[in-house]
Amino acid sequence: MKFSKEHEWLKPEGDYYVVGITDFAQHALGDIVYVELPKVGAELKAGDGAAVVESVKAASDVYAPISGTVLAVNDTLTSNSALVNTAPETDGWFFHVKPSNPAELDALMDEAAYKAFVQGLG
Repeated sequence: MKFSKEHEWLKPEGDYYVVGITDFAQHALGDIVYVELPKVGAELKAGDGAAVVESVKAASDVYAPISGTVLAVNDTLTSNSALVNTAPETDGWFFHVKPSNPAELDALMDEAAYKAFVQGLG
């Protein structure tokens, strides 16, 4: 898995990546009450807002960690947004993206680097 500084994770699955938010992010947000997903076929650029999560605390963007095409979205989240809280790094995934620039993956952190990054946030 790879991680972004904005607390998204990516997991490779064949020629695409599954994207979601980290446990750290869902914990910081609190109880998720609504998720707005990108459209299948959308072209994302790394760093652009790709989805929105609303919690009891605030609304936050989920950013595209890499550029690419959205191949699928997790429609289950529209009716069961709590999955983001209960299984953020498994069943609470947001979308699948096929990368258009695989070199962007080099800018992301591995799990050890992400854990050190989060610890540094205090």
